[in-house]
Amino acid sequence: MTRPLRVGFVVHVMQVAGAEVLVRETVRRLAGRVRATVFCLDSIGRIGEEMRAEGADVIAFGRRPGRDWGVARRLAAAARERGVEVMHAHQYTPFFYSALAKLLNPGWRLILTEHGRHYPDRVSPLRRAVNRLALDQLADAVTACCHFSAAGLTRTDGFRGSRIEIVENGIDVDRYGPPNDPAAHKAALGLDPARRYVVHVARHHPVKDQATLLRGFAAAGLDGVDLLMAGDGPLRDELEALAAQLGVRERVKFLGIRTDVPELMRAADVFALTSVSEAASLTLLEAMATGLPSVVTDVGGNPELVRHECEGLLFPRGDAAGCAAAFRRLFTDTALAARLGAAARARARQRYRLDRTVDEYFGVYCRLAGRTS
Repeated sequence: MTRPLRVGFVVHVMQVAGAEVLVRETVRRLAGRVRATVFCLDSIGRIGEEMRAEGADVIAFGRRPGRDWGVARRLAAAARERGVEVMHAHQYTPFFYSALAKLLNPGWRLILTEHGRHYPDRVSPLRRAVNRLALDQLADAVTACCHFSAAGLTRTDGFRGSRIEIVENGIDVDRYGPPNDPAAHKAALGLDPARRYVVHVARHHPVKDQATLLRGFAAAGLDGVDLLMAGDGPLRDELEALAAQLGVRERVKFLGIRTDVPELMRAADVFALTSVSEAASLTLLEAMATGLPSVVTDVGGNPELVRHECEGLLFPRGDAAGCAAAFRRLFTDTALAARLGAAARARARQRYRLDRTVDEYFGVYCRLAGRTS
């Protein structure tokens, strides 16, 4: 029997976010084929603690603010102790420290995966030059979760575009799908079966621009429609105050962090994502798999997942009036909403399966390690 491939995963912190969820699922689904260690630059995080409780090898380095050169030394030593053969760094900073560690431990193969991009997307000339002249040479493979992220790596960061592979995000589509009895499902969650719902799942952070969501929801003027906002973050108090100012506080339910997102999706009629920047959102894929039509900003990777008037409606970032118009269309034209929702579910099931994503990454690991998958 072939021994498991020793793979290290490098992240900032194993918090509840898209890249970290992907790491957790990759480790779980490749159990037996991969002996995994998750290296956290900063702290363990909620997902990391859960993985530890399951028996996974998760360690943190407690990185200090600024450039903490000691992290690279500790990462190299920890990887050497575990015999890591392939190091998979998720996002640029984990890749930066992994590349420095590789100089101290050149035996492993190194992968950079780019998930999202900052907005506005700018880097210093020094960073671009270092990437082009040095770090790009230290990466044995570069992948991105969508064409938008790949373009950012090339256009902004200076990596060679010809070498970047697209490994699209995926979800467990079988966890999602429309309810058999929508009214009963809403009632089971304590929601009014007679009302309809927009659902939004994201941390309360400036990049998600929930202010535009609230303004669009208020401007839509839809009777019998409420907004479910799952998530938490530094802007929650500010957003609750804005909802009150807009006169919709009683119709906006701030739910906090939830572990029942599939059930919330099934209780909803429309999904909304109003980010100023986005790559390949897992919550958007989850909404698609549930069969929800989406109202999303025309930014980043969103139009790669949801095509305008095919699986949802897109509008410009920051355009509350455009958001409101999209809500009105979907809640007044039920035939359109049903058509877009069905198409979204079919697209998610056909293209965005987590098993395929994990298998593609495993193929990259085996290729770099000189093994057959």
